[in-house]
Amino acid sequence: MNFPPLPDAHGLAVLILIVIALILFTRDSIALETSSLAVLVLLVAGFELFPYQNGETQLHAIDFFSGFGHEALIAVCALMIAGQALVRTGALEPVGRSLAALWAVSPALSLLLTLVVGGALSAVVNNVPIVVLLLPILTSISLRSGKPASRILMPMGFATLVGGMTTTIGTSTNLLVISIAADLGLRRLGMFDFFVPAAIAGGLGMLYLWLLAPRMLPARESPMGDMSPRIFTGHLLVAEDSFANGKSLSGIFDEVGSSIKITEIRRSGGLILKPLPDVVLSVGDRISVRDTPAKLKELEEVLGTRLYTGDTLVDEDHPLLADDQQIAEIVITQGSLLEGRTLARSRFTDRFQLVTLALHRAGTEIPALKDGIADVRLRVGDVLLVQGNPEQISAVKSGGELLVLDATVALPYTKKAPLALGIMAAIVAAAALGLMPIAISAVCGVFLMIATQCLNWRDAARALSTQVVLIVVASLAMGTALVKTGGADYLANVFLAVAGDASPVVLLSGLMLVMAILTNIVSNNAAAVIGTPIAIGIAQQLGLPPEPFVLAVLFGANMSYATPMAYKTNLLVMNAGGYKFSDFLRVGVPLTLIVWLSLSWLLPAMYGL
Repeated sequence: MNFPPLPDAHGLAVLILIVIALILFTRDSIALETSSLAVLVLLVAGFELFPYQNGETQLHAIDFFSGFGHEALIAVCALMIAGQALVRTGALEPVGRSLAALWAVSPALSLLLTLVVGGALSAVVNNVPIVVLLLPILTSISLRSGKPASRILMPMGFATLVGGMTTTIGTSTNLLVISIAADLGLRRLGMFDFFVPAAIAGGLGMLYLWLLAPRMLPARESPMGDMSPRIFTGHLLVAEDSFANGKSLSGIFDEVGSSIKITEIRRSGGLILKPLPDVVLSVGDRISVRDTPAKLKELEEVLGTRLYTGDTLVDEDHPLLADDQQIAEIVITQGSLLEGRTLARSRFTDRFQLVTLALHRAGTEIPALKDGIADVRLRVGDVLLVQGNPEQISAVKSGGELLVLDATVALPYTKKAPLALGIMAAIVAAAALGLMPIAISAVCGVFLMIATQCLNWRDAARALSTQVVLIVVASLAMGTALVKTGGADYLANVFLAVAGDASPVVLLSGLMLVMAILTNIVSNNAAAVIGTPIAIGIAQQLGLPPEPFVLAVLFGANMSYATPMAYKTNLLVMNAGGYKFSDFLRVGVPLTLIVWLSLSWLLPAMYGL
């Protein structure tokens, strides 16, 4: 096995930086946007201090900022905003309503139709809003039918990933691969140029997700189910012999701790006092408190008061009741007003009048009903268990700002929905017919969405993800450095040296498998951007057309099925369905093998390799 000679110092430095970047991208303790910015800073600073020139090839530090104006990033951002308009106007609500109605007739056929519809929509719309649309519908169906949601949520999430690889705009990964390949001299692929092999492989994947995956998944309980007791409102009546009689609230806090949640103090004559520390309690005062039953009974005993709910004394024959209270789960999605913020800073309780009972995060134990929950910075995929009256929960869900896994309210639907749907169709049609590039049609569509008030600027800004922007820019910078310093050619030659005398079919299949493994460990965009120039280098070394090898990278980078961290929708369904890491391996690895093997046969057959 003859390995190629090492690249120069700059090329080696870039290869080392890529390894460091891939390690950083796998660290949960470091935000992905922080890792991306660190990589970008290292590239810019390094090439500014040590300029690169090799013959006629020059690489300036300022070149690495070109990703911020790259057409792929512009298209990704514009499509995210357009997708947000569909969510805010409820343009996809009729689809969800029809699917929900069909489930009552034929669950098996409904699951198949849900998978197909989810995959088809994801071919032209980012799959995050599709999952956001279907999650509460399927959760509601699970609650009504008594069947575990874990049997249907993961297949639905994977169906949107399978559908997303069929067109150039299905995922940001597709847009990046195609744009980078065009930058390197390949013809620009049309929207449906690789639809046939992707649809065939996706069809086989859909059959697996419909017939086998639900049977392979165990029945999992909702992660938030009984994680925390409910919050109740009660009144502590101060009697003459009570410890609280004659004490100020500050004295009460000293005795029982400052965690006691006093909302108001009712005094005879209809007087209502605010719970200020210097208020002195007297006989007949009713202290309004909110807490768990155990905590309320403990307060009753410590303060020597009597606990009432309304005018009824709470005892064994008359336990605490909360008939007007409802528990619901709120999932933190991309673009949510809670993403990256704490409950305290967003004033969640004051704004929505909901009590947060618990927080669930995949792989993390966060105690319920602790003051610290309010100070936890929320991430995509986190699930909040909240309690409030049904009207308040209905208002939150109807507002469309938060994803509520509750079946009491229909999804929002506005008069602007048909208009938003029409504009989105025009965006896709203009690109599909070759009238204009997707970056231009998408930007024009966003302008129309805002001009027609389908979307306001606040929602548009919320749709943009700092994480997506920085990972795309950093990945493009690494790809540029890899190509210009000769690192891509070196890695291509190493791949060929390891493969030996393998046939082009085996090389293509092996490249796709490497990308599939890499995308489940690090960012799929990073894997795709790094893999694309390597694929072109392999094809050039073999004297073969580069297009099938570029598609091998594109398809491999889309196979984000085997781990929950591989894609953000995996995290959403993981928490909502109560899945474990092993569940993704159990269902995702066979799906990866089905799609990989089918494409390993289809691509060579279509391109005559």
